[in-house]
Amino acid sequence: MGRGITRMGPRKALALALRRRFAPSVTPRRTSTLAVLLGACFLSAASTATAQLGSAGDRVPLGDLVEVVVLDDEILAIDAEAGGTLAVSRRVGEDVLWTGTRGLLAVVITDQRLLAVATGAASWQEVDYQRGESPPGGALLGDRVALVTLRQRVLGFVGPANRFSELRLGPHQRLRATRVGANVAVVVTSRDAHGLSSSAGGFFPVGLQVREDIERVEAGSNVATLHTDQRVLVFRSPTATWSERRN
Repeated sequence: MGRGITRMGPRKALALALRRRFAPSVTPRRTSTLAVLLGACFLSAASTATAQLGSAGDRVPLGDLVEVVVLDDEILAIDAEAGGTLAVSRRVGEDVLWTGTRGLLAVVITDQRLLAVATGAASWQEVDYQRGESPPGGALLGDRVALVTLRQRVLGFVGPANRFSELRLGPHQRLRATRVGANVAVVVTSRDAHGLSSSAGGFFPVGLQVREDIERVEAGSNVATLHTDQRVLVFRSPTATWSERRN
């Protein structure tokens, strides 16, 4: 049976044409299904992104997860990750000269001592100045490691361990370079180079040869490199080991 034809006037025909021209290309039922599918895809992508970011323990780089507040009688570290606040009392007449935060770390320099703390720690760590030492002008901060240079020693702070390590310079040993990355730091002297790892406490040395000229020192997120006129030395933070490649 053939389809019937209905005649209509010009105004009705125009109205019908306009409705067809501007009608949605997807019906309400299909639009609802499409929205559900897009929502599922969005949630899946968000879950994947969250899994890739992980916890603060393995993210690079980190946002600042600790804040320092200096009060009249104490210094506070406000932990944005683990929650809570750690306080350390100020000594009589103690002046706060410098504060810095990055990633897990907070470092405070006063006229009497150095203070440092990491998120999740139970207490502040402190180091007093020794005879003849003056307060440093600041500290080099990574996400999980920090360096502070004093007259005859360099102090390294490892956030995950929440402790200081000391590198003492000999009478004729000169400091040539210090670099800090997110999880690694390196100290170069006239005799050797020392790597500081966020995965292990302490400095890890490698000797330099007589008349070995330092050309470039760099620190990335997890690797520090020392370029000389004879070789390239590489310190890896995850393993706290040095390796070399001859030129």
